[in-house]
Amino acid sequence: MLIYIVEDDDNIRELEAFAMKNSGYDTECFAGSKEFCQAMAKAVPDLILLDIMLPGDDGLTILKKLRDDPVTSKIPVIIISAKTTELDRVKGLDLGADDYLCKPFGVMELVSRVRARLRGSSKDNEYCFAEILLSDDARKVFVSGKQTELTYKEFELLKTLIRSPGKAFTRDFLIDTIWGQGSTGRTLDVHIRTLRGKLGECGKYVQTVRNVGYKLDKDE
Repeated sequence: MLIYIVEDDDNIRELEAFAMKNSGYDTECFAGSKEFCQAMAKAVPDLILLDIMLPGDDGLTILKKLRDDPVTSKIPVIIISAKTTELDRVKGLDLGADDYLCKPFGVMELVSRVRARLRGSSKDNEYCFAEILLSDDARKVFVSGKQTELTYKEFELLKTLIRSPGKAFTRDFLIDTIWGQGSTGRTLDVHIRTLRGKLGECGKYVQTVRNVGYKLDKDE
């Protein structure tokens, strides 16, 4: 799982990253809102550790933007801040933070809270890739925050690809899994073409793997 850490204090950022990596999580760290927003445009994390006092947009502004965007609205966010009054905590939670941890904090407590939030979010059956959000429970797909209507087979095709980004699926596997034996490669190709069209600019991520099949990836 991938965790984004947004913290302008070098020592605290390194401590948080060390704790997450020791607990088996992949991390990316950012000292301010600009770098964080650039990374969010490329890949969506499983959880965000967010400071409030940051250069550029502060943490509460970032949080509001995350909650207003359907692609990022369900990402667990834990605020870690030196603003420790009850009013500060209530404000952060009311804006949509999933948890609020005051500085200084214990590493074991931080890890425990992260694990708890990730356990809770795993029940949503949502998958994110770039600007694409797929909710299996709701059977809905959003691209850049706007809902995109897919047919049943298009949805199943996208779900197969988005659950394992970067993995190349063979044509035979996709045909057998989604349509069953007896279907033809032409059926798959037609659905790939229509899926790309409905995903708009994100259609480029549905890539052809020569002599193999298809994958969802950002690498050209």
